Amino acid sequence: MSVPGETPSAVVVIPARGGSQGVPLKNLARVDGITLVGRAVQASLAAPSVAEVIVSTDHDEIAAEARLHGARVVARPAEIAGGTASSESALLHVLDRIEAGDGGLPAQEVPPVTVLVQCTSPFIDPEDLDTAIRRVATGEKDVVVAVSETHDFQWRIDDGVASPVGHTTDYRPRRQERAPHFRETGAFYVMRTDGFRAGSTRFFGDVGIQPVASEWAIEIDEPRDLWLARQLVDQDVDATPGPLDVDALVTDFDGVHTDDHAYVDQDGTEQVRVSRGDGMGVSLLRRTGLPILILSTETNKVVASRADKLKVQVMHGVDDKASALRAWIAEQDLDPARVAYVGNDVNDLAAMAIVGWPVAVADARPEVKAQARLVLSREGGNGAVREICDRILAARPAPAAPSTAAVQTPVVTG
Repeated sequence: MSVPGETPSAVVVIPARGGSQGVPLKNLARVDGITLVGRAVQASLAAPSVAEVIVSTDHDEIAAEARLHGARVVARPAEIAGGTASSESALLHVLDRIEAGDGGLPAQEVPPVTVLVQCTSPFIDPEDLDTAIRRVATGEKDVVVAVSETHDFQWRIDDGVASPVGHTTDYRPRRQERAPHFRETGAFYVMRTDGFRAGSTRFFGDVGIQPVASEWAIEIDEPRDLWLARQLVDQDVDATPGPLDVDALVTDFDGVHTDDHAYVDQDGTEQVRVSRGDGMGVSLLRRTGLPILILSTETNKVVASRADKLKVQVMHGVDDKASALRAWIAEQDLDPARVAYVGNDVNDLAAMAIVGWPVAVADARPEVKAQARLVLSREGGNGAVREICDRILAARPAPAAPSTAAVQTPVVTG
């Protein structure tokens, strides 16, 4: 137990597996330009009582992102990385690796306090976390859990019958007369280490609660939650074009360069409709030297033909857009945080999670809009590409006079 007045030591463990059903690669999704795993690491390291932050993951890119923000990484075995694996199993594995030595590091004693921090809570206040750690370290509580206060009128349903909880239909006291309820936020669980290891559960002994600001107590489980978090800090839905400072532009083809419709003749040949205005936007942006890529799952040669016309790079017939995009970003020596990706449908979600600027066209699927940091005012095939090009151009210096030299267009087929 720590002596009052001294800074207690705690280890923060952040489970961050690669799989996610609600939001693909959720832990790499960005809020205010920072990935969820990065935000969790930063908030934890900002708490004075935290001695070390360890991210438990089975995903190479999450591991790299965690290290970038100052965390140590422990590889999470496959048997405790599936959708049914508990967070407790990840914590116990990390504590065992600390004692045994991991990744060439010497074995060491585990700190007296262990903290489970979840990436799904993007707005953790380091002061709240530090207070909770000190309450456990000084012996005030065995466990302290983050909660938000609510005075809502609550109801329950039993066998199809609704009934009030904590009030009646005849007596509905004013807010100031009602005892508050507290909702777990999922942000952090602070535990006495020996008690946690003895019971393998985050709840034991004397449990306390740490109230946090209700307006920031968002837990991200589905695209709508991610959309709401971005609304609080950085979601741009203003139809007025504004500068977008990025180093590269990647777009889907169908539903972005086209209106997602196709004309099919009796021989099965497809034709699509594109916007000349979009073509001009791409031409102007290309002259600045900014890398532009069309990334599509379509195998139709019209994709390559349009890219050739626009004189931009293209990858088509690509089933795994995320892997292809990572490879292209690495090849171009780009920072993913400074890349924009424009999509419209669910097969764009994994690629959007990789970049700092996931963008949706105005008529994109709801899931795509929810994951987008920027939602355009124009629809696919009807000026969306021109709009994103204009925004990027507004943030770039004026280009030099265009060259008359021929431009070779690399085409990669899947």
